[in-house]
Amino acid sequence: MRKIICVTFLLLVVASQHASGQALRIPDTTNYVCITGKKIATTEITIHYSAPGVKGRDGKIYGTSVVPFGYEVLGFGSAMPSPWRAGADEATTISFSTDVTINGKKLPAGKYAFFIEVHEDSSVLIFNKNTKEWGSYFYRKELDVLHVPTVQKKNLPYLQERLVYNFTNQTDRSVDISLDWERWSFPLRVAIDLKNTVLENIREQMSGAIGFDPASLEAAAGWCVANDTNYNEALNWINSATDPRLGGVRSFNALSVQSRILKKLGKDKEASDMMKAAMENASAQELHNYGRQLMSENKLPQAFEVFQKNFTKNKGAWPTNAGMMRIYSALGNYKKALEHAKAALPQAQDEPTKKFLETAIKTLEQGKPL
Repeated sequence: MRKIICVTFLLLVVASQHASGQALRIPDTTNYVCITGKKIATTEITIHYSAPGVKGRDGKIYGTSVVPFGYEVLGFGSAMPSPWRAGADEATTISFSTDVTINGKKLPAGKYAFFIEVHEDSSVLIFNKNTKEWGSYFYRKELDVLHVPTVQKKNLPYLQERLVYNFTNQTDRSVDISLDWERWSFPLRVAIDLKNTVLENIREQMSGAIGFDPASLEAAAGWCVANDTNYNEALNWINSATDPRLGGVRSFNALSVQSRILKKLGKDKEASDMMKAAMENASAQELHNYGRQLMSENKLPQAFEVFQKNFTKNKGAWPTNAGMMRIYSALGNYKKALEHAKAALPQAQDEPTKKFLETAIKTLEQGKPL
């Protein structure tokens, strides 16, 4: 999985403009402002935050004026009870390029201000629409989009001097994020619906220029078949991919995808006819691979027909003898399998294949299956 990690350190310098009559709150210039990015499949996650330090306040961070429990009026012109800004200085923001779930709760794609209603044992993660505010001084509860309970850890085995957002346990469907500072850690799990997320990404791409590219149309339809989804749209894609008027080619791969989609849609006769057309356009290697696919699906009679057709059509050329060896062995006819194994040996394309066939011959000579 491709990872994107970008960390930027900015030194903030703010000058007070006395002539304007405005009093500014000067940021702590020792803080680091960081941008961290990650991807889960096609979903991009970006967190923008400022990282305060403990600065000798170990044991004096939480439940104090630094990070109050619950909601507190923060002053500096604000009269609104506010949660913790989950960082320092400007509001911490977190964005998701697709819909996600946070600890199992749905959150639409977008950019959010991120706050935490901190309590001694369990806290509440808050995702808010107002991403422009300074910290949480002008927090507006009515702009909250999602509240997610979480149970924080309070016994990190080390002192985390600078507040940090850590990404761990990443898979193609989820990642764990934790805000770690001092001895406390606030966890959240971000997860996606992988199939729907990838499908929407494919649809978005297909709406552009590549929606006219036969190879891309074939790939999109093939992904739908492999993932058992979106058959009607996939059929439109593969129909375009194989249409000569649109530059399409009726290759074995394209027609076999078309056949599989037709079968998924319950059009068995059309699917069978399409597969026959695909085999007529197939190379020896493509027919061999199709036969092995059928074997893996335990469709041995159908696999035998494919391997036999390949052997006859291509007059025993490589890899047709190897295919006949495999199917006869699977059917328990070791004598015929051995015959084809010996014929395949001098046709071997490389040394590893030659060694495999030599071992296969010894196995079959002992009356054992491959």
